[in-house]
Amino acid sequence: MNVHLQQILDNPLAALAIVGNLVIIESLLSVDNAAVLATMVGDLPREQRQKALRYGIIGAYVFRGLCILFASFLIEFWFLKPLGGLYLLYLTYSQFRGRGSGGEDDVDKRKSWLYRSTLGLLGPFWATVALIELMDLAFSIDNVFAVVAFTDNLILICLGVFIGILAMRLVAQAFVLLMARYPFLETAAFLVIGVLGLKLLLSLVEHYLPQSAFSRFLGSHAADAGLTVLTVLMFLGPLASSYFFNYPRRRGSVR
Repeated sequence: MNVHLQQILDNPLAALAIVGNLVIIESLLSVDNAAVLATMVGDLPREQRQKALRYGIIGAYVFRGLCILFASFLIEFWFLKPLGGLYLLYLTYSQFRGRGSGGEDDVDKRKSWLYRSTLGLLGPFWATVALIELMDLAFSIDNVFAVVAFTDNLILICLGVFIGILAMRLVAQAFVLLMARYPFLETAAFLVIGVLGLKLLLSLVEHYLPQSAFSRFLGSHAADAGLTVLTVLMFLGPLASSYFFNYPRRRGSVR
């Protein structure tokens, strides 16, 4: 642990850059997770929806905590970075493919074997909760996988997982409100995800050609800091343009 702390103290800007990227990824993944869970409880009576989601939040805390225990094992595998990159690129592809086809990401829980198997025994409410917990486990693995793909520093990994927990309650809600006001930010968000995924995929070059100038640049603190600046500008640029010139147009604005 002292080694990980010393890495942060020696390179605080690089650590801050990693944390900035983790905030973006965890927040966006949490928005997606929250949307799926909200769909799953949609057929429950109104008074049971928040209760089911509350149980889901508790389960997510537990599963993310358990995933931290496996983080020190996962960071030993170098190939998690390119795999994590492919995963983020897949998220970006799925987003734009779905938009082009006009499809929705609604979840039909009646197609779930777990829901059908527990519905008669537990009733609709607890069968939904059981399915939410299963989804929480899948989401926790996804989020921790993305964090581990970014860094092998155990302190930053734990911080990233904590950000994911916080994002489920606070940051995700803020992102939803912000994107409701500025719909174009959803496009910017997934472009950022794609950029981060590409950066992780390029770690293959670092592994197989460690002495090349490109590999040394990819592994430099300047590259990490530059990537964070780029991702922030991909959000702030459209926001500033929308505010001053109303392009892209924000929701509720008049020409």
